[in-house]
Amino acid sequence: MKTVIIGLLIPFIGTALGAACVFFLQKELKLNVQRALTGFAAGVMVAASIWSLIVPAIEQSSDKGRFAFLPAFIGFWAGILFLLILDHIIPHLHASSNETEGPKSKLTRTIMLVLAVTLHNIPEGMAVGVVYAGLVSGSASITAGGALALALGIAIQNFPEGAIISMPLFAEGKSKPKSFVLGVLSGAVEPVFGGLTVLIAGLVVPAMPYLLSFAAGAMLYVVVEELVPEMSQGEHSHIGVIAFAIGFSLMMALDVALG
Repeated sequence: MKTVIIGLLIPFIGTALGAACVFFLQKELKLNVQRALTGFAAGVMVAASIWSLIVPAIEQSSDKGRFAFLPAFIGFWAGILFLLILDHIIPHLHASSNETEGPKSKLTRTIMLVLAVTLHNIPEGMAVGVVYAGLVSGSASITAGGALALALGIAIQNFPEGAIISMPLFAEGKSKPKSFVLGVLSGAVEPVFGGLTVLIAGLVVPAMPYLLSFAAGAMLYVVVEELVPEMSQGEHSHIGVIAFAIGFSLMMALDVALG
């Protein structure tokens, strides 16, 4: 259980460290820096979705023969639809945009900025949770190293996310401590949803392939819906694509080396 708790907290620590950048940097992050950080996060999430989630989901369904893809297929689409629904029912605002998403709301800009990052963090927390649940249940396709690789990968990509939320808040006039706290709170949902996923997956072990691919679908929704457009906005630049490739290859190397 100690291993699970540590694993669930690692990504949250990544967010907190990123949010702490507000104490060391004096100005808002430049556009190209934000593009690079967003592209890097997207690359990590795509690689994690494939190697840490979808591939193990298919491997765990190998007894279904030619239909081994089916649980992963169903879980993937369930994850996409889950995030699609959340995207439409929760009011939120991305730091790079002045147009709110979701239903009309009287919430402050600050709260909606935090909600936007929180939406991103829900599937990440679920992904780490379901992998550690698979480890606890003794799933042959999930090792302690593989679970740690996913937690570290998510933590690495959470670092820039923490900075991307705290730095704009400081630039808008919030104090450094308040910007830091709000940045940290945006990542608090990860260990919460991760813990809930561990409990659910532990009770329903046969559903593991569906839950693994569910988390993958939710993460890829975030990548395509939010991160890719954000890393490509403004004047044409290849920085986002290069950072994406770096993040993808790093996560791939972590998963193979530790898994």
